[in-house]
Amino acid sequence: MITNRSAPTATVVPVLVYADVAAAIEWLCATFGFRERLRVNGPDGRVSHAQLTVAEGSIMLGRAGGPYQPPGSEAIDQYVLVHVDDVAAHYERARRLDAKIISVPNDMPFGERAYTVQDLAGHRWTFSQHIADIAPEAWGATVARSE
Repeated sequence: MITNRSAPTATVVPVLVYADVAAAIEWLCATFGFRERLRVNGPDGRVSHAQLTVAEGSIMLGRAGGPYQPPGSEAIDQYVLVHVDDVAAHYERARRLDAKIISVPNDMPFGERAYTVQDLAGHRWTFSQHIADIAPEAWGATVARSE
């Protein structure tokens, strides 16, 4: 089985969207005791993605943009990321059962293959498989010193 330094180790990972990811990192770490694992700055220098850990759990944070917006809008403000052993087989099962496919399996530069589906209530789920062990720095992330 492949492990990937760029991916959280938890099997199920909530992904939350914030207008200001840097402020969210600071608040979540101070208030709830999360620890920053890594962060990625966008082309504008602002934090666009982060991974936080607590005990054996993980969450990821993403910056609002495109269809992803903070709570209170009609856009997506959160989704669930689930790591699976075989994305292709998982995707085929979801497709066969007429799930609403949002994106087909794609290889990501950070060592994951993933697809996204919408459930019967409209919640988004991204299923991801580790396909390579990619150092976070190789795709633009900065590993937090406290990890």
